[in-house]
Amino acid sequence: MALINEFEKQGNFLFKYRGQFPVILFVLAIPFLFLTDSISSHKAEVYTFIAIALSVLGFLIRAYTIGTTPRGTSGRNTKEQVADQLNSTGIYSVVRHPLYLGNYFMWIGIVFYSFNWYFVIIVSLLYWIYYERIMFAEERFLESKFGKQYLDWAEGLPAFVPNFLNFKKSNIPFSFISVLRREYSGVLATVIGFAYVSVLRNYFLLEELFISETFQALLLGTAVISLILRTLKRQTKLLAEEGRS
Repeated sequence: MALINEFEKQGNFLFKYRGQFPVILFVLAIPFLFLTDSISSHKAEVYTFIAIALSVLGFLIRAYTIGTTPRGTSGRNTKEQVADQLNSTGIYSVVRHPLYLGNYFMWIGIVFYSFNWYFVIIVSLLYWIYYERIMFAEERFLESKFGKQYLDWAEGLPAFVPNFLNFKKSNIPFSFISVLRREYSGVLATVIGFAYVSVLRNYFLLEELFISETFQALLLGTAVISLILRTLKRQTKLLAEEGRS
């Protein structure tokens, strides 16, 4: 099989199971946290702030992407590639894969919270290798479907590092409802990730298996909000929008 076809095949397979990538991080965190020494409280506070800021940045990137895209783009489809139209304005005018960029920052924030630079570097490399195949497969699909329109849009547009000089205002207004409908699970997963790292660190450094009151409150609050939004999404039409995914 030609290498280009092999990459596409691998990308489609990884695309289908991309939701399991966080599981890899959770498993890798165990040995890295075990090998991470304690640091001063001041440095821990600074690192924690940076970690949270990275994850918040990732969420904001995803929120803006989802809040300004119409139906048929940026879906949560898992079985196969789907695109009814090519989105080339808003954040898609500065970077080709904004959702994966957002994912990276959301998860690298959790990884940074381990206070282990080796873990950050290794996860960054793994993320690139993993998602490079997915991005390759997606772009092959888009090229075959939209042809020259896609090639003209992609030419000179970075895949992962935004070029804000290319920014063009989105054709549709930002929808906060779209963000509520589609992003609650990602926020909950991020909070769980931070809590997981905290529990492991406490266990390895203090030999105690416990979760702080702060994380208990965050987990409870996020879980309740997620359950409410999930119920509204599935049982009512309060979060439904015409022309939105």
